Amino acid sequence: MSMENFISEALCKPNDYVSYWVSQRLAKIHPDKAVIEGETSLFDLEEYVRAGHCEVVSESSIHNQTTTGWDGTDKKFTREADNAWLNVFWKGHLLDVVFVKWTDDGYKSRHHWIVAEAREIAEEFLREVCEWCAEVRGEILVFEGGGWRKNKKLHEAIKAATFDNLILPRGLKEDVRNDLAHFFSSREMYERYGIPWKRGVLLLGPPGNGKTHTVKALINELKKPCLYVKTFKSRCETEQQAMREVFRRARQTAPCLLVLEDVDSLINDKNRAFFLNELDGFTDNTGVVVIATTNHPERLDPAIIDRPSRFDRKYNFDLPAPSERRAYIERWNDKLQIEMRLSEGIAERVVVETENFSFAYLKELFLSSMMQWLASAKEGGMDAVVFERVARLRGQMSNIEEPTHHVTDDDDDEDE
Repeated sequence: MSMENFISEALCKPNDYVSYWVSQRLAKIHPDKAVIEGETSLFDLEEYVRAGHCEVVSESSIHNQTTTGWDGTDKKFTREADNAWLNVFWKGHLLDVVFVKWTDDGYKSRHHWIVAEAREIAEEFLREVCEWCAEVRGEILVFEGGGWRKNKKLHEAIKAATFDNLILPRGLKEDVRNDLAHFFSSREMYERYGIPWKRGVLLLGPPGNGKTHTVKALINELKKPCLYVKTFKSRCETEQQAMREVFRRARQTAPCLLVLEDVDSLINDKNRAFFLNELDGFTDNTGVVVIATTNHPERLDPAIIDRPSRFDRKYNFDLPAPSERRAYIERWNDKLQIEMRLSEGIAERVVVETENFSFAYLKELFLSSMMQWLASAKEGGMDAVVFERVARLRGQMSNIEEPTHHVTDDDDDEDE
């Protein structure tokens, strides 16, 4: 039976018939072998091959279509087989893996078929590939557009965020830090007393006061897999389907952190009930810590913000008090070159003048002052520059809404 036009013939079939046709043809080509099939992004054969767990050779009698992606300067190209027939050598077994990708109702999906000497071999191969790809190793798992992607660069970027360079009221910093560290070390005690081993943490307060930095510091310090949700919206799935997938993956990855930044923008009247069901854990949420943030707690439904069993820890991130502003200003000033620093005693005046400034505005104050100072580069001239910038920023505060920072922002939020 000819294989040359196998994939092109499959793609000419009606959408509802493609999968059946491929399965039927493979059974005829390999009558003495087992064929299993499926569709899951976790069957990432390319990632498994890159890790050195198996070897792959393209079937020469078929044209294999492979997408090559550019990921930036000095980065290796990424390659993914869209439509291909591959010969896989794994643990002494020779398997055939067929990928066919087609569009159904505007949504592209890649289906796979595994052909092996026995069904047990095919299923074990599928299990090992999926388990390997499901693990989160040195990366953040980001959910967007209805699917997951692993982001190593984001994981590297957040390493600069620690509790050591985070200025908060001492009690707040220690409470957040110690609570989750104790939670992850106390599974046996929770189970002994019949208490569900899960946690919901809600960080509240106006933007620019350390919520995002705190989330990054927790990810960094706890060393647990992190799943980050950018949006539940997608072109091809309902928000309810997306929520089901997010919590399914979190349960699969647990113990883990599930981060929902700006949760008030993620949850609405249409999806709230479904979200609460997932959060309550009709399916077991053991080991899942949901960390949610909001700049607008007044927008959250009482069923979310007021029910302790859902978010049993709430932490308020208010505008920095004089002591926090002083610590922030002194830290920044100490990092400057000597000729750029504030004169002795001026820092205390800056503390007074920056009342109601968030940490984000304090950071902008110093960054903009440094750039303005460079125009003259005059020793001792920073004092006047800073007070001029304070006046300008205060004028902006009443006209411009505070910018919102996110874990996925590609900037260094040290000292925020």
